[in-house]
Amino acid sequence: MCGIAGVLHGPGSAQALIETLTHRGPDGIRVEQVPGGSVAHARLSIIDLEGGWQPLHAAGGTVIGNGEIYNYLELTRDHDLPVATGSDFEPLLHLYDREGPAAFDRLRGMYALCLIGSDGRTWLVRDPFGIKPLYVLEHEGTVLFASEPRAFAHLVAPVMVPDRARELLGMNYTLTDGVIFEGVRRLLPGEVVEVVDGTLVPHSRRSALPVRTDRGGEAASLIRQLDAVLENSVAVHQRSDVPYGLFLSGGIDSAAIATLMSRLNARPVTAFTCGFDAPGARDERGQAEKVARALNLDWRETRFDEEDFWRLLPRVAWALDDPTADYATLPTYKLAEAARGTLTVVLTGEGGDELFGGYGRYRRALRPAWLGGRMAEPRSTEPEVLARWRAIAKAPEGLSGLQKAQWADIATWLPNDLLLKLDRCLMANGLEGRTPFLDPEVAAFAFPLADRFKVRGRYGKWLVRRWLEGVCPEADPWGRKKGFTVPVDAWIAPRAREIGERVAKVEAVRSLRTPEAVAESFSKDGGERWPLLFFAVWSLIHLEGASPEDALATLVP
Repeated sequence: MCGIAGVLHGPGSAQALIETLTHRGPDGIRVEQVPGGSVAHARLSIIDLEGGWQPLHAAGGTVIGNGEIYNYLELTRDHDLPVATGSDFEPLLHLYDREGPAAFDRLRGMYALCLIGSDGRTWLVRDPFGIKPLYVLEHEGTVLFASEPRAFAHLVAPVMVPDRARELLGMNYTLTDGVIFEGVRRLLPGEVVEVVDGTLVPHSRRSALPVRTDRGGEAASLIRQLDAVLENSVAVHQRSDVPYGLFLSGGIDSAAIATLMSRLNARPVTAFTCGFDAPGARDERGQAEKVARALNLDWRETRFDEEDFWRLLPRVAWALDDPTADYATLPTYKLAEAARGTLTVVLTGEGGDELFGGYGRYRRALRPAWLGGRMAEPRSTEPEVLARWRAIAKAPEGLSGLQKAQWADIATWLPNDLLLKLDRCLMANGLEGRTPFLDPEVAAFAFPLADRFKVRGRYGKWLVRRWLEGVCPEADPWGRKKGFTVPVDAWIAPRAREIGERVAKVEAVRSLRTPEAVAESFSKDGGERWPLLFFAVWSLIHLEGASPEDALATLVP
């Protein structure tokens, strides 16, 4: 896990770009001039601590990358590659020398990379699920790229795109490849583009999901296959030369990861859980502790209270230069703070719901209308925002209704909310987050499963629950899903009127909401109270240049 940046087909150095990303790579920076440009790498050392420094050079050219290529050992062995280091990115250079851009399709991992080939071609590539970010800016005939859009701020003054801000307030995340800053875009998940004479030329896009759509079979056989495919994914996601562990909630996804990590490791696996010290909050520590004891985990709990809320809000807003107003960013950041210094790599359960059919909206989508069924769409007060979501979320023909709902989530909120949250909150604390469910081998098994193996009655993730029932019954796999909430409204409420008055005066907010509309939002629980406060803090930091501390002080009496 690292930060990368570059200036392609133009003058200048990537030094200024990479210096904004040192939180992503606390172990050191390297900047190199390359033919026609400059590339830079801020390193968080994970694999081959001595020899894995980038940029890397081999027969195929030069590469810098952020993330991990998990099948690097298999690629080296199966293709008899003459690697000189233990870096997980070096095999790609040798494969590119033999196969050209077809080599990108062989990668199993989470990655955003720039490859400058010895054939004179330059490529920017992002992994199929969009686990790792990559942003680009075409500026004065030059292509610039970076792991975070903040890297471009010294070249182009940040200007907000109103449509993206409306998406943020309407859905808690932004939808398209265009981000909230004018002129900046993110590579889409799985996108491969070539840089030609200072211009981005689309080449291909690798899908995260397989074409096959209906895997049948007997439950017992599928459970055995599930065990094997998940164990294999967790095993390769553990490849690391630094300490690793996991974030453990009270849900079955992280319990599944914990079960397999416990099986694969001789020593107790370190696990961190966050609980809320607030009246009425849903606290998962009790259930997490049951799993931890059953699996002999080295379990650490951390608490999140109102003081943490006000302390971390501006820090999270700073970390999320590409914003998501998902309040789950707050405990994620707190967990990363707690794990920092003990772990460098953290495995998490993101993706289990999307691939195995866990959300309640999937079950509602399968019911007839007279039983309360409805399409698995987000609820947005902005019709044009919903229209854009529908266009991006449109699935290929031939899928079931459930698979279409899964496809929509994997195309929209998974990369632009859940994975963005994980990347920024962990990287701000010098941690690498890994997601074993979001693996090509797991997706190839899970997505084609017939609907009955995903949803039955009131249960989603049916097959995962059946498997977990046998390998870790303490996870209570048939317990009712409680959902995940952070009591942000309760913490805002005592000062809501004063905060609302101040939020209404922020320029970015005024461009989208009248003072009367803001006052109404802050006068009642729920609604836009939290998104508006987050957006106001975010805009003061990223559009007006305030420090995180000053941004909060401006808004909260």
